[in-house]
Amino acid sequence: MLNVGKIEEGFVLDHIKAGEAMVLYDHLGLDKLDCCVALITNARSNKMGKKDIVKVECPVDMLDFDILGFLDHNITVNVIKDGEIVSKPVLELPKRIVDVIKCRNPRCITSIEQELTHEFILTDEKQEIYRCKYCEEKYDKKRR
Repeated sequence: MLNVGKIEEGFVLDHIKAGEAMVLYDHLGLDKLDCCVALITNARSNKMGKKDIVKVECPVDMLDFDILGFLDHNITVNVIKDGEIVSKPVLELPKRIVDVIKCRNPRCITSIEQELTHEFILTDEKQEIYRCKYCEEKYDKKRR
């Protein structure tokens, strides 16, 4: 039995698709923080079969809900303060996402003007389709 200790302040990300914890780790910039991070991969789950879990002990304001919502809005977020769960915010697809993904269109202005932000706008919520603000190139999650 694996035992990962209780955290005093931070967050627990649960119900992450198996094998996706490192993607979240990278996009949230957890490697740049000076805090304790526990990654649990391929944990047994009655709901999902297998899942990943990420526990981070750091100030709660370090968590970017837009990035989480974009990567997987089905993740369960538990916000911890004083060793207790104080909230479970529901993730949503953000209307726009900035500098998380890059436009792959070689003719896009972002490939020429390096200082421009890479901004994508949610154009179809049901299909979860994002398009580049500048050239309207569709973002393909499969090519992440």
